[in-house]
Amino acid sequence: MWLRLGFRASESQLIKPYFENCNAHIHQARVGTVPSSSLKTLDMGISRSSRHKRSATGAQRPHYRKKRKFELGRQAANTKLGSKRVHSVRTRGGNVKYRALRLESGNFAWASEHATKKTRIIGVVYNASNNELVRTNTLVKSAIIQVDATPFRQWYEAHYAQPVTKKGVKKDVPAEGAEEKKLSNHTQRKYEERKKEAKVDPLLETQFAAGRLYAVISSRPGQSGRADGYILEGKELEFYLRKIRTGKQKHAHGA
Repeated sequence: MWLRLGFRASESQLIKPYFENCNAHIHQARVGTVPSSSLKTLDMGISRSSRHKRSATGAQRPHYRKKRKFELGRQAANTKLGSKRVHSVRTRGGNVKYRALRLESGNFAWASEHATKKTRIIGVVYNASNNELVRTNTLVKSAIIQVDATPFRQWYEAHYAQPVTKKGVKKDVPAEGAEEKKLSNHTQRKYEERKKEAKVDPLLETQFAAGRLYAVISSRPGQSGRADGYILEGKELEFYLRKIRTGKQKHAHGA
């Protein structure tokens, strides 16, 4: 056989043991006596092409060309909660994506007050797609999270010159000899006008008293490298509070 394949007699003696060993190894792999980790396999990789998929009728499509770079896919970022770590990824056309591996803060908008503040992310509390992302504190778009309410409370008190909530607020007793800061008439009128519209949702008041606000991530941390979003209010807040409450009840019954 070796002579028919073009090998000389001296070469065939060297090659024959190699082929016999390969055949024995493949046979053992088929039988299951050799662990699959010891086999040299070609990893498929992540592809967004449709050529490797079967057609609607179940037919296998012909492999008429090799893979293309523009059909590649990349592994998920799975952004975790922790000290900031963002990697840059070179993409098609020389553009750059920012892959956030860990984030701990973001910019969140308080829409009804037209205010945006950078604040600390405390944790993930709900995700419509997967509860595992809640357990592992994975930051993805549309995840419901809790953020620190302090920056928003400080802004509100400075803007309206009154506390955001009356729950758990202690009246400040001025120290002896300390004079209260007097405001000009113009400044007083300005604050009085603002106070006419200073209305906070009762659900938000409860959250401010606890020091945590519910928010949703509207950016894509694995693409932009940022976890930005907005504070939940109104009907949307009521909806997600019901979801969170229902999830906790199910978890308690399951345990």
